[in-house]
Amino acid sequence: MDREQLPVPAEDERMTELAERAVHQLADELARHGLHPVPGAEHDDGTAQPGPSADDSPALARLHALACLDRAVGRCARQLAEEAAENGANYPQLGQAWGISRQGARRRWPGLVFTSRPASRPLPTPDHGSSTMNALTSERPYSVLLVEDDPADAMLIEDALVERGMARSLNQAVDGVAALEYLRDPANERPDLIVLDLNMPRMNGRELLAVLKDDADLCSIPVVVLTTSAAPDDINDAYRQHANAYVTKPVNLDDFVRAVHSIDAFFLDTAAKITRP
Repeated sequence: MDREQLPVPAEDERMTELAERAVHQLADELARHGLHPVPGAEHDDGTAQPGPSADDSPALARLHALACLDRAVGRCARQLAEEAAENGANYPQLGQAWGISRQGARRRWPGLVFTSRPASRPLPTPDHGSSTMNALTSERPYSVLLVEDDPADAMLIEDALVERGMARSLNQAVDGVAALEYLRDPANERPDLIVLDLNMPRMNGRELLAVLKDDADLCSIPVVVLTTSAAPDDINDAYRQHANAYVTKPVNLDDFVRAVHSIDAFFLDTAAKITRP
């Protein structure tokens, strides 16, 4: 089975059988009305060889009709995916609806514009957090800078953050140099949280963390290290350089998503403490 395809539940299989019969009926109807002759092959000299007409080859006529149906389904699916995204759905949910993985949904419908849903957990109130944090969570999405060079991991992290349901904006830098360029550009939004991988080209995460925590303008941004390394030296070095948290990337996909969700929950708690007067 294709890695992007998910197992088909029995109920869905029955619906598919009904849909298949309906498609055959529709293909027959299209083939009988308005279908032009099916193009033929070419002779060896490149000239056109007359092909069978719809009357001569009903199977080819129906196949042509199915091709038209396939294109129509693709267009309708795109329109509905865009509508669902505008109403708060994310790539994991779109993939589940289509019977494919979240990565498959992203490849099938790239570039969707998502409207975030309300927060999935209670937000701080004036009695439990600062006015800065309350304004952040109620009036605008919180901004995440992801410093990660692995596109597959970046995709998973973005999907997991969207899956939590709170409004967020996410920007990505592929190494420490690109991250500093982003952070020091006054035209860019200052992130509320930095999620940092350690192993990257040019300037790695360890070097970037040292620069961030030595910079008076950037040192107050919470930094969570999310990396494959579970080496005690890496963990201790990160905390010595004042990382706010250290999370090891799990191998299992579900565990990976849960790890990102824990970062999300950490931010809501830690940011309130940092901004509290």
